[in-house]
Amino acid sequence: MELLAILLIPLIGTSLGAAGVYFMKDKMNENLQKGLLGFAGGVMVAASVWSLLIPAMELSDDMGKFSFIPAVVGFLLGIGFLLILDETIPHIHIGGDEPEGLESNLRNTTMLMLAVTLHNIPEGMAVGVLYAGYLSGNSGIGFSAALTLTIGIAIQNFPEGAIISMPLKNEGFSKNRAFLFGILSGIVEPIAAAVTILATRFVEPILPYFLSFAAGAMVYVVVEELIPQSAEGKHSNLGVIGFALGFAIMMTLDVALG
Repeated sequence: MELLAILLIPLIGTSLGAAGVYFMKDKMNENLQKGLLGFAGGVMVAASVWSLLIPAMELSDDMGKFSFIPAVVGFLLGIGFLLILDETIPHIHIGGDEPEGLESNLRNTTMLMLAVTLHNIPEGMAVGVLYAGYLSGNSGIGFSAALTLTIGIAIQNFPEGAIISMPLKNEGFSKNRAFLFGILSGIVEPIAAAVTILATRFVEPILPYFLSFAAGAMVYVVVEELIPQSAEGKHSNLGVIGFALGFAIMMTLDVALG
């Protein structure tokens, strides 16, 4: 029960952000959105390095100078996994006009939700694999490290929830419905975390590959989605500033609390 409560922390972050539909008028300020997208990207990249890739290499110390192999292989598999999903699942990104993935007759709002699902899967996997490492008892991954990543993901989910719910309201959704869909967009994270925990506990010897796989999946989302969206439209450095702040905050949390 305690584990379930902890896994729901990222969803709480998304829900609080989605509640922005009740306090913001019309649409989110473009500059604010750029900064928030950059912030989310910074958190995810820092988490990928400090919470996932470095622990993956530390768990492979017995391989000596080849300890990088699980991290590299898992990272590339994570990139490839998200690339396949991106090319096959019909979806449309926030602010985008052209659907991606296989052709379909789905509504834009449905494809927007699928895009958010793609975004949230690797975050849930990252949280799940760290908790699986902690629960194994002999991986060297402590509870504080797993909790730190969970808090970091929740922090970046707060602006993400607002970025998701606001466009839905502008497409004619009521505030309550936009808020509900904002919450639903984050449900995939605890589900992905739970599935990853179950899978990893049965294949503990390849935990380093799971850690780096989650890192690759998160980096894919940052490079393919968050950074391009933060740079759209009129040039500004707000996305870069947001990225730097998110990276610094997540790095600080991981080192100080982990």
